Amino acid sequence: MAGRDVWIPYCGKGPAPDDLWMRWNLDPVLLAALAVLAGTLWIALPARRTPATAAIVVLALVFVSPLCALSSALFTARTVHHVLLSGALAPLLAWALPAPRRNGLALFTLAFAAVFWAWHAPVAYEAALSNDGVYWLMQASLAAVALCFWRAVRAAPAPAAVAALLATTVQMGLLGALLTFLPRAIYAPHALTTAAWGLSPLDDQQLAGLVMWIPASAIYLLAALALLGGRLRKATRPAAA
Repeated sequence: MAGRDVWIPYCGKGPAPDDLWMRWNLDPVLLAALAVLAGTLWIALPARRTPATAAIVVLALVFVSPLCALSSALFTARTVHHVLLSGALAPLLAWALPAPRRNGLALFTLAFAAVFWAWHAPVAYEAALSNDGVYWLMQASLAAVALCFWRAVRAAPAPAAVAALLATTVQMGLLGALLTFLPRAIYAPHALTTAAWGLSPLDDQQLAGLVMWIPASAIYLLAALALLGGRLRKATRPAAA
């Protein structure tokens, strides 16, 4: 596997199990940015403070908690990190913010898939874990395009929204299956960081693929089923009256 012997991503070197819970990220710039964002959302969205507060909690979990450091050691943790950005943070913000007038659903469904797949290409992934600027570009682009996708889902008619969610379920499941069944590990930054956790780099990659394939894809499937169920209830309500 090509790559440098030592990778120092934004969250620092990958921790060993015995020091994980000491690895909180107390970057003052990050903490200040989260505080400003929290205050802005609290003031600007008085009627939507619950999802806005939950979104800030997700951001803290992803970037401040030891999950940040663990994602330097394990690709599985990085996958959880990305799933939280796109499948928890983004929909929470999408429902906290005012509904958009136009949805652009097809565009943002394609954009979300393209950005998500692009950042999981080994070259792009390695660049993000070796340069803080590229790292934050990865985080911002994933969160932004996912937010646009979920806002479009919110604004779209139910049939179109269900179709977009099912398409996203499929594309995320395909990426997860690909990572699960690849015969070799492809992410150089984790070549030397998984052994402390009892995993080979390939084990770690396969576990990450399963996370993406099943629970991550399930987020979009369950959202589609919820929208479909709501539409069916509305359709049958007059007949039951």
